[in-house]
Amino acid sequence: MTCLTDILPPGGPQPLPYSLKSDDLLAGILLACFLFTAFVLSRNSKFLYQLLKNFLLHRERNSIFASSTELDMRLLLALIVQTCVLGGICLYGYSAGACPRLLGHIPAPLLLAIFMGLCCTVLCVKWVLYSVVCWTFFDRTKTGIWFESYSTLLYYLGFALFPLALLIVYFDLSYKIMLILSLFLFLFFKILTFFKWLKLFCNELHGLFLLILYFCALEVIPYFVIYKYATDYLTKTITG
Repeated sequence: MTCLTDILPPGGPQPLPYSLKSDDLLAGILLACFLFTAFVLSRNSKFLYQLLKNFLLHRERNSIFASSTELDMRLLLALIVQTCVLGGICLYGYSAGACPRLLGHIPAPLLLAIFMGLCCTVLCVKWVLYSVVCWTFFDRTKTGIWFESYSTLLYYLGFALFPLALLIVYFDLSYKIMLILSLFLFLFFKILTFFKWLKLFCNELHGLFLLILYFCALEVIPYFVIYKYATDYLTKTITG
């Protein structure tokens, strides 16, 4: 007769390996994002559609943010925060697939919070830099249109990141496929940003100079710096 001790591995039962789909914290965050997105779309769908229409048609007019209510503005600001949260989940899923040993050195909730905080920090820093550049070189009308357009891209980026986060968490994608999908979405976002910048600011020669300044100082260099410091930190964490 077979005993239970003959079936169990030496040292007793072993814990199951970590899986994204079994993480209750991720499931709760994704459910909260879904419910919040549904609420915002039910209340502000026409407003969001008008923002997208203005972005594509390039209407040179004052910002329609002035016509929105205080509650609408709070909801739109929360959409931007949600974009950072979903971006952090995508980075977390990629790190769990590309470097699973990292979860053995840093608790999963802390690592997830670090990635979300990183996305929020990058966005805040870029927003400050945009403010400095735009308010220094351009008039108030164009600056308002630019921030409205950039905010519109962030809203819709959050909508696009939600299904990507679901794929990463619940469909066991390899980290290479995660990277390809994320890079495609990232490049598409940058192409739209480039398109809007050209439409707004590159009617004269100095606009072309500012375009080069924008993509070098505000788009390319920050990501290289973040990549370098993140790589050094993760390498020290794993090897140390």
